[in-house]
Amino acid sequence: MADTMDEIRAIVARSLDWEEAHATLDKAVANFPEHLRGKRPPNFPHSGWELLEHIRIAQEDLADFMERADYHQVKWPDDYWPKSPEPPSAAAWDASIAQVIKDRDHIKEIAQRPSIDLTAKIPWGTGQTYLRTILVAVDHTAYHVGQILAVRKLLDAWP
Repeated sequence: MADTMDEIRAIVARSLDWEEAHATLDKAVANFPEHLRGKRPPNFPHSGWELLEHIRIAQEDLADFMERADYHQVKWPDDYWPKSPEPPSAAAWDASIAQVIKDRDHIKEIAQRPSIDLTAKIPWGTGQTYLRTILVAVDHTAYHVGQILAVRKLLDAWP
């Protein structure tokens, strides 16, 4: 049974960045032209920067929720989106990507942590399980990565 649970944990962890049915975040943001990162395509509500930062903020929030008994929910939608469609700098863009990867790795570690029953309710939550919260991170990121690709295609910036 332990081997089966280890396999399940590994699959759940891998789902955070696998390239099974879609592009990864890493590929979606790679070589994104700097001058287009803050541009919203016509009739599209978000720029690449807004989507990247939204992924970062939401993923960090989900990790915090799973780890911190003193978790404090941020205000939706105000605190889940950057204030500007444009990144403040190229360094901010790079830092956001690095933080997404760091938080993604943290969530992978949570998924593989033997001391956590993935089906258990998070003690300070309102019924959410660890597995459900990890799957929200997977689904949320995949959805917005698709939007980043759409932005790039609409801006003629996708190879």
